[in-house]
Amino acid sequence: MAHTAMSGYGTTPGDDPLQTAVWRLRSRACWADAVALLPPDTPSGSLQRASLLVERCLYTEQGWADAEDALRAAEALAHTDAERGAAACERGYLAYASTIHGVRDRTDEARAALGRTAALVPPGSALRGLLDYRRGLLAENLSRSPQSARAAYRRAHAAASDASDTLLLSSTWRHLAGLALREGELAEARHGFAESLRLREELGYLVGTAPALASLADAETEPEASRLREEARRLFQLLGGVPTWLARQLGAVKDAS
Repeated sequence: MAHTAMSGYGTTPGDDPLQTAVWRLRSRACWADAVALLPPDTPSGSLQRASLLVERCLYTEQGWADAEDALRAAEALAHTDAERGAAACERGYLAYASTIHGVRDRTDEARAALGRTAALVPPGSALRGLLDYRRGLLAENLSRSPQSARAAYRRAHAAASDASDTLLLSSTWRHLAGLALREGELAEARHGFAESLRLREELGYLVGTAPALASLADAETEPEASRLREEARRLFQLLGGVPTWLARQLGAVKDAS
């Protein structure tokens, strides 16, 4: 099962002390603590709160009701097309997470919400890269269409590169590498996974580093593969068994309980 981090909404490191604090908590899987720092009564604050809680659902398979409440609040406070589009993008991502984790099949809702985002957000918007990335996730994991997924990931990759969105770039590298691995293109896969890991380590994005390590291990030979998996397992346990879905890949279910 392929998952990854989300990007955007001022949640990467920066000069703003508040956003720096939010980023540090988010990167250590402390989403609820990060949300507590943000104002709930502004469009940007409510949207960022929702995005963090949606990400928590994807990584922990918990907190669905809180994410729905936060998302409804963000939708109520959205007044511009950009704000409505961003809220719809989160709606689509939450529906995707619910479907991929087997909570409830919300595939149609996910597609409709991302379609709404595309209608509301102009082509030059900074949100376009994230939208294309999430459309790639739907194509890869729900529609089982690797060709469509690759095209969407490549658009997102180009947008992330142009915008210097390091977190999104780390995700597009990883998913393009995953598609290459499925096709037996080991050198291409190894390069993409290594780039994803490098970027996440540079960002200090701990909760996304263990998945990056495990993915690179899948493209490596022994003994390097075992070393990478052990490093991923150690980080996974350090973060309290998050992301939950990585336990199955690492064979660490007992350790995470």
